[in-house]
Amino acid sequence: MPERLIVAGGLVVDPARGLEAVRDVLIEDGRIAAVAAGLSRKSALKGAPVIEAKGKWVIPGLVDMHVHLREPGREGDETIETGAKAAARGGVTTVLAMANTEPVCDSPSQLAFLRAKARSDAAITVLFAGAVTVGQKGERLTEFAKLRAAGAAALSDDGRPVMNAGLLRRALEYAKDLGLLVIDHCEDLDLSNGACLHDGPEALRKGLKGAPWAAETVQVVRDIALAELTGARLHIAHVSAAASVAAIRAAKKRGIRISAEAAPHHFSLNDDDVPGYDSNWKMNPPLRRAEDRQALLAGLSDGAIDAIATDHAPHGCAAKALGMDLAPFGAIGLETSLAAALTELFHKKVLTRRKLVERLCAGPAALLGLENKGTLAPGADADLVVVDPDAAWTPAVPFFSKSRNTPFAGRRLKGRALTTLSAGRIVHAL
Repeated sequence: MPERLIVAGGLVVDPARGLEAVRDVLIEDGRIAAVAAGLSRKSALKGAPVIEAKGKWVIPGLVDMHVHLREPGREGDETIETGAKAAARGGVTTVLAMANTEPVCDSPSQLAFLRAKARSDAAITVLFAGAVTVGQKGERLTEFAKLRAAGAAALSDDGRPVMNAGLLRRALEYAKDLGLLVIDHCEDLDLSNGACLHDGPEALRKGLKGAPWAAETVQVVRDIALAELTGARLHIAHVSAAASVAAIRAAKKRGIRISAEAAPHHFSLNDDDVPGYDSNWKMNPPLRRAEDRQALLAGLSDGAIDAIATDHAPHGCAAKALGMDLAPFGAIGLETSLAAALTELFHKKVLTRRKLVERLCAGPAALLGLENKGTLAPGADADLVVVDPDAAWTPAVPFFSKSRNTPFAGRRLKGRALTTLSAGRIVHAL
């Protein structure tokens, strides 16, 4: 007999199928078997365990295409196991881990180690990006074909930009031939110069170095030109500036194969929200002006921005205690991304329910070519989340992540994952 489970009576939201209706979801042997009304009442399914979802949403598991899991090298900040647990708590069932581990994931052997570790330690699906350049030094390309054969889901030097335009051009040409997505961290290092805040009145008031919006946008415009030149697919990570959104939107209208993501902290917060010198609010790119945040909201609404991704970047308390100037960039986000998106995008009527789920699930799954993720279609992986969109809560320690560096701590959010299933198994339940 197949192993069965029914999620009953929830509002199923599956943009990939154009479905938004009260349905039961039948799971058999880790896959979606059927989505229909009244399945829980069928005599043939009598005795199957039931998760009651009446009055709640049932959506595909979130796909987060931008996380940092720190293993190997910085297991004190995060591991594959703890990052996966944090993801499950937030309704995320698939993550793409960036390559800036220690050592960098730039070889088939390193990738094989990480994939084996994920199979043994993670309760969800963990995919890995291979580095674009050896050691992420921006000097020499890695062996893309060997990384693809070893299971790389994408290529990225995230954490650092590929500054050399000629090198990125070659990377895009090779990646196009192999069907791999290149994800670029757009930052002109000469313009940002290690700044810890946006270059504006708040940075001036605090006496801290600021990074202008142009540090991002000049690289976005360059990347668009290279994508047009090569015909390759290129994805822009953690977009933060209004001018970047405008450039991406215009490029898409011209048919250029460009895509982009926005992080919850960027579409929820402004630079003038930063409390004093709290380095938990230090991220790269930095929080920007209110008008930049509004541009992100517009981009998420009209499709200029394809996906919501956390850029989950855990750091231990000791490192973050070094202060704004010396502390590392980054904030955790896996446990709060769904809640922040519901709070800022759905409840404030920026996105419809269907568009919200598209940006969190189907959009990133499509970008990564994951046919069995981001949807509740029969035959797809049984990754799903039961969501209470109205549950009010306040993120606070303890977190499932090993780290606690988040700007959302103490901030009232509305909406959260109640139950998360990965391959038909309950991996988190409140």
